Amino acid sequence: MLSCLNRPRPIISLVLALLCWVASHGAQAVDPARVPAQKQTKAGLYLDAREAYELKQQLGDKALFIDVRTRAEISYVGMPSVADAHIPAFEHPPNAAWDDKSNRFKMDANADFEPELARRLASRQLSKGDVVILICRSGDRTTRAANFLTEQGYSKVYSVIDGFEGDAVAEGPQAGQRLLNGWKNAGLPWTYKLDKNKMYLPGY
Repeated sequence: MLSCLNRPRPIISLVLALLCWVASHGAQAVDPARVPAQKQTKAGLYLDAREAYELKQQLGDKALFIDVRTRAEISYVGMPSVADAHIPAFEHPPNAAWDDKSNRFKMDANADFEPELARRLASRQLSKGDVVILICRSGDRTTRAANFLTEQGYSKVYSVIDGFEGDAVAEGPQAGQRLLNGWKNAGLPWTYKLDKNKMYLPGY
């Protein structure tokens, strides 16, 4: 049986890390059949928050972990400490109109999302064939972002299906509160202190 401890470094450490992760989680950590329809992606690659953390720990710089939420969200709600960068897939434009269907201010797709992600990959000598992990609030925006990247030729884009804050309680006194799952509720490392080098700063 493959031992995940005392693995040699650095020549085959990445290969063994992947094998260890697959051995402990299966080829696909989250059963695609159990993923809600609105969170299913074209690639069918999913992780929950704990698995995303474990995979990032295993792969290190060989995987790019991106927080795709808005600037306001990461500024006031915090972001995963292990995220490599913040690149909003969607953002509130100046003087955003109200979206009656979603009961929030409207968001527009960030046209610079893929180019900025590609730049971050290239800076680590990674490509469209390497692992990209996407996280948003609860897995909805990462679904759309993952589908877009798949269409652009990215082959290993994982969506964190429970996101940073998790899914909302459906009923009872805590209805609407995001307490069911997610990065924060799992007790995974996160911070309010943002690293400027990780931030999306167009034209800076």
